[in-house]
Amino acid sequence: MAHPYVLLSAAVSLDGFLDDTGPERLLLSGPEDFDRVDEVRADSDAILVGAGTLRTDNPRLLVNSAERRAARVAAGLPEYPLKVTVSASGDLDPDARFWHTGGAKTVYTTDKGAERLHGLLPAGVEVVALGPDVEWRAVLGHLGEVKGVRRLMVEGGGRVHTQLLQQGLADELQLVVAPLFVGEAEAPRMFGPGAYPPGRMRLVETRPVGDVVLMRYVPTAPGTGQRASAADRRWLETACELAAQCPPSETAFSVGAVIVAADGTELARGHSREGGDPVVHAEEAALAKLGPADPRLAGATVYSSLEPCARRASRPAPCARLILDAGVRRVVTAWREPDTFVQSADGNALLAAAGVDVLLLPEYEACAMAPNAHLLPPATRS
Repeated sequence: MAHPYVLLSAAVSLDGFLDDTGPERLLLSGPEDFDRVDEVRADSDAILVGAGTLRTDNPRLLVNSAERRAARVAAGLPEYPLKVTVSASGDLDPDARFWHTGGAKTVYTTDKGAERLHGLLPAGVEVVALGPDVEWRAVLGHLGEVKGVRRLMVEGGGRVHTQLLQQGLADELQLVVAPLFVGEAEAPRMFGPGAYPPGRMRLVETRPVGDVVLMRYVPTAPGTGQRASAADRRWLETACELAAQCPPSETAFSVGAVIVAADGTELARGHSREGGDPVVHAEEAALAKLGPADPRLAGATVYSSLEPCARRASRPAPCARLILDAGVRRVVTAWREPDTFVQSADGNALLAAAGVDVLLLPEYEACAMAPNAHLLPPATRS
């Protein structure tokens, strides 16, 4: 299921509190940052806030710049991004500004919530019932596959941010820190208590915006089991990029691989024909850089642009066997091996039969195939 890129956006004070602290709302951002947020909105396909934020802040969620709206229209996009909210109960105020400004709006709710909202909201608001519960993966799947949303900006509130980050569904966190102290013990925090993905997030940008500081982080910890996380997608993209570094070949695929520990630490990476070895495979090259007794391998994930080979003539052991012998129990791939060199290759099945959690993310197949286009029949190259 293809999910949009999920960007969490929030402003906090130096003591970690959000800026919705009461009826006289404290604005932590300044004019420069408000303009930055407007730019991020204009670059998004949809903007999402939780029902609690609608009730407390009554936001409009508009792109305020006429120039940015005109640029969206010139690019063939709606003047405003899709506005989205989520409410399990359906307890929404039909007079809220959210419904009466901007362009299209969608509400995700339960079956009971949909009954409550029937005929309540203004005409044109789409109400999507997701069953007895509202699951975030279902929301993101519908946004991506049905609504065509590729980039989703999430502006809160704290409960929504918490759930998306805890479930490994946030691709990026944009955090603005303001030079103020709120000092109120009951003021809301950006994230609530609970279990979060392990390890440290990666800082990808820091810059001043007026008198506040913007920090952009991306997650690094792999998902678990059969469920893909935002970090899984990022690491698989890295593996596909490594495939493009392979020396060209007419007799072997170009493949990239990355091995990542459970806490998000990159352990090793490799690509086909690395180091001048004409027959080395990507997973083989990466695993060779680690000691066979490395305890981190048991909880690691191997990301490979092509499913690990199940049979090969150039080495005694195929990559699927090397992965099993290393003790790795989770593999994420982008592309099933075609019959170009080996008929009915099925490394994924070999791994799964041995108890390994194997995920195939076909949305990255085109990227994995790109450096191998010369080896494929014309009908499969697109």
